Amino acid sequence: MRLFRIFGALPWLLALSAAPALADNPAAGSWQQQVAAVSAGRDSLSRGHAITARLDALGIQWRREAFERDGKRGSNLLADLGGPAGAPLLLIGAHYDKVEIGHGATDNASGVAAVLELAAALKARPLTAHRVQVAFWDLEEHGLLGSHAWVETPDRERPALYVNFDVFGWGDTLWMMSPNADTPLIRSLREAASAQQLGFAPGERYPPTDHLAFLNSGWPAVSFSLVGGDEIDAILAVFGGQNPPVAPKVMQVIHSARDTIAEIDAVHIGKALTVVERGLRDWDSANR
Repeated sequence: MRLFRIFGALPWLLALSAAPALADNPAAGSWQQQVAAVSAGRDSLSRGHAITARLDALGIQWRREAFERDGKRGSNLLADLGGPAGAPLLLIGAHYDKVEIGHGATDNASGVAAVLELAAALKARPLTAHRVQVAFWDLEEHGLLGSHAWVETPDRERPALYVNFDVFGWGDTLWMMSPNADTPLIRSLREAASAQQLGFAPGERYPPTDHLAFLNSGWPAVSFSLVGGDEIDAILAVFGGQNPPVAPKVMQVIHSARDTIAEIDAVHIGKALTVVERGLRDWDSANR
């Protein structure tokens, strides 16, 4: 997540230490395993190997797309999950690179693992009105370079929707960036979150990450984070130039030596993944 310049200078040294909480269902347990596998990699190459190993295990074919942008070289990973021939494209993605310090567990092995779990679910039971592709972006931490390179490739197919995941590692609230306050997707997600007793907070104000590469090109996009509901106002306060009296956990963890698997909390992950999958399936059915 592109928050270092905002968060890195904040003078907060509060300590939070906890072992990863136990997952609440099989999907969450698998998610936790993938967070551990990806965050064990100290660079994009080794983190990418963890991703492709999981895709191979799921029987999903993948490809590597090398790019060069702003004098830097990277590789995006793409995989097609199938769907009706000629149908519009649903693209789901997360960045897999990390800053030099820490293990990048929260930022953003957690988002990568969420995409991998959705890939498994959508391969097992495909959507009926959309083809699905998953993407893992490189060099997000250097200015969203991977996602920008993908969007700017000539003759690139415009997705019907891009769904991004960044910082999806703990908390009781599904935080959604949406440029529109009330859409069928938001209404479906709200209903699903209520059924799961999970907080849901949609809104336009949200930290900068790969969804911006799509929105800035006029392509539809949303983004999801899983955080504590009591963190959101403080995060947004920082973006408004204020210093909240207590630093939200996310500001203490990402882009620091503390961004390890120890800070991951899987208690609500199963609920969050269920809510997003339900919302996307409803969206698919409503957009035949």
